Amino acid sequence: MSLLPVADALAKVVADVAALPSEEVPIQAARGRVLSSTITALRTQPGFNASAMDGYAVRAGDALDGAALDLIGESAAGHGYAGHVGEGQAVRIFTGAPVPDGADAVVIQENTRRDGNRVIIESAVKPGANIRSRGLDFSEGTEALLPGSLIGPRDVALAAAMNHPRLPVRRRPKVAILATGDELVLPGQAVGQDQIVASNTFAIAALVETEGGEVLDLGIASDDFPALEAAIKRARAEKADILVTIGGASVGDHDLIQTALTREGMTLGFWKIAMRPGKPLLHGRLGAMNILGLPGNPVSSVVCSVLFLVPLLRTLLGRTDANLARRKAVFASSWPANDLREDYIRARFALDDTSGIIKVAPLSPQDSSLVSVLQHADCLVVRPPFAPEAKPGDACEIIDLRSAGY
Repeated sequence: MSLLPVADALAKVVADVAALPSEEVPIQAARGRVLSSTITALRTQPGFNASAMDGYAVRAGDALDGAALDLIGESAAGHGYAGHVGEGQAVRIFTGAPVPDGADAVVIQENTRRDGNRVIIESAVKPGANIRSRGLDFSEGTEALLPGSLIGPRDVALAAAMNHPRLPVRRRPKVAILATGDELVLPGQAVGQDQIVASNTFAIAALVETEGGEVLDLGIASDDFPALEAAIKRARAEKADILVTIGGASVGDHDLIQTALTREGMTLGFWKIAMRPGKPLLHGRLGAMNILGLPGNPVSSVVCSVLFLVPLLRTLLGRTDANLARRKAVFASSWPANDLREDYIRARFALDDTSGIIKVAPLSPQDSSLVSVLQHADCLVVRPPFAPEAKPGDACEIIDLRSAGY
């Protein structure tokens, strides 16, 4: 099977993937979820002309320098003044309180002085001064939050102000994660001479949860068909939306995952793509369940998750930013020419304060087993196939790992 270009592989992964059904959650539980329909204001805010300052509500035509106005009452937040402000009158008012009928301005208290029941104006005001007009923030029926939006704290505040106690969101995708390999042990367990500590599962699980999914940890399956097939059956029984397998997707005698999945009825989408790291990526469908078979090398599995699992999760969630954004940058140092595979170089980037240009410095070494190097990276430099040697200042594109949940 020939190597599939990365763009073609991604197109296959998200092809015919529909957004998950909608559900309602209390607004207290909405942060980090994805809206499934438009949120409109159920009320107007403010619902009345409100004072923006502590002071006195007056008729602007009366509030001339040196004018003395009769104090006739008080308007506080939640307790407005029910009367009318007439000629030569003023009402003591506080921030957020309704502006009484007849008043069209507020004189801040620092620009007044009291003389018994009279208020002396020391600085004239114009109509509308220090008043938040009705509907200044939003009006009933205003479309505020759109479907596909990731709900953050500011969105929660706006929805609450618009009088929404519950919000419609997409169901969380359920992602089953299966690590494979006799060489793997969990952190904290005794590590045999021929074994390594499994780390990929935890990185992928954290990525899934960051992106709004739910994790079903299938543990570590040994390199035999009964163990693999039992885990696959469990993922189907639990109605996982995505099954992520880690390891066993290459061409060795102990790489059994593709055969095990095929035995269970998987339709293969592709296997092997023209990228580095991550060449042996596998994709398919098993009924309604999407399948991503990640390479076993830690860096390869994370890079493939960023490039393919994140867009798949966001597509299931109906997000408007399913495609990862790329940023323009330049190399800070030289980098060798590329071959037929698209390279994703682990690097760090910084904004040059003088030029405003993003400069990237590739990390070394780039071996796909080096978790410590990956931990120091904050971006991936995308090198297209057959890219020539790069010199300092040459243009490139990067993917900010933080924007991809990593």
